[in-house]
Amino acid sequence: MAATRKITILGSTGSVGQNTLAVIEAHPAYSVYALTAHRNIDLLLTQCREFSPRFAVVTDPESADLFSALLQESDCDTELLRTEDALAQVASAEEVDSVMAAIVGAAGLQSTLAAVTSGKRVLLANKESLVMSGDLFMAAAAESGAAILPIDSEHNAIYQCLPSTENGVNPSQNIHVQKIILTASGGPFLDLPSEQFGDITPEQACRHPKWRMGQKISVDSATMMNKGLEVIEACYLFALEPAQVEVLIHPQSIVHSMVYYRDGSVLAQMANPDMRIPIAYGLAWPQRIESGARLLDLTASEPLTFLQPELERFPCLRLGREAAQQQGTMPIVLNAANEVAVAAFLGKKIGFSRIPLIIEAVMTKIPCEAASTLAIIRDTDEYARNIANELILKDFC
Repeated sequence: MAATRKITILGSTGSVGQNTLAVIEAHPAYSVYALTAHRNIDLLLTQCREFSPRFAVVTDPESADLFSALLQESDCDTELLRTEDALAQVASAEEVDSVMAAIVGAAGLQSTLAAVTSGKRVLLANKESLVMSGDLFMAAAAESGAAILPIDSEHNAIYQCLPSTENGVNPSQNIHVQKIILTASGGPFLDLPSEQFGDITPEQACRHPKWRMGQKISVDSATMMNKGLEVIEACYLFALEPAQVEVLIHPQSIVHSMVYYRDGSVLAQMANPDMRIPIAYGLAWPQRIESGARLLDLTASEPLTFLQPELERFPCLRLGREAAQQQGTMPIVLNAANEVAVAAFLGKKIGFSRIPLIIEAVMTKIPCEAASTLAIIRDTDEYARNIANELILKDFC
């Protein structure tokens, strides 16, 4: 009997983490080595009882204390790790075959890089890690032999349309590629008059018409910053120039991305909007397993439409492109300012239309330099967050 593949899920209580467990539940060939969460300890305890991981990690100290007590009262044998590097420890453990990197934002950088440098199969849902560390991330993967498999639906679609490789994404895949198209749903405000953007509430921004996602990524989808970050991610993953990465709005979310080849051929990946599909692909690659998702019925689907995005309407996409062009530390600045601005919006401290204004102001204040070390990356991230918070207090509240 073949040994089960052991998996660490970084961010198991988020939407990607929950969908990963849903796929694993149907396939006994996979077992869970570790689960991690920030504060959602009730769901984490339920997951530990169901999947019996060896370890759990809770990154919020107060929540970790509460979770420790819950574990002791339960019949669960899972051990809570409390060390400072606990996330990196469960991401790089020798017993682990694959790591689902699904922690939202910059908080996932260290643990994702730990998985990469340890040569794991990394199912990359945490795009911010790559946006921030770019060349360092890809160089670490090349050195360790880590297999990077993108889980974002768009990048997963691109990967499926590129020539196959033996070990995840590889620059050699783009040799005959002219350009790629990342599709975007347009979010919940695609048809809302832009003069009404100032009245948008967090609840409205988190109500995505096609995808079930967490709050932060839902807001990013509404501003189209998600697509700006994905442009940067695609440049690093597939070794493409920013001019080779285009974005089209596709409200039906059926065509997840396309690859244009030099001979005029266009390959597209199509499926119903369900994150279990790219997750199952990453878990089983190069094989395929059932995801549990409903099969696409083209005769029953609405007509497929594609639109050019309006950069005046969605300035966050423009800012993402500018950061991709500058490279270096500018993607770090972009991401940090966005995380701060989105948190302020969700906390009802600023309006929706203020988000891109804050991001652009921070990008203007910080010069771009080479992101050559992790120290520079961390310092730039902290500096950009401080400036964004100052701007919110002084100019935008």
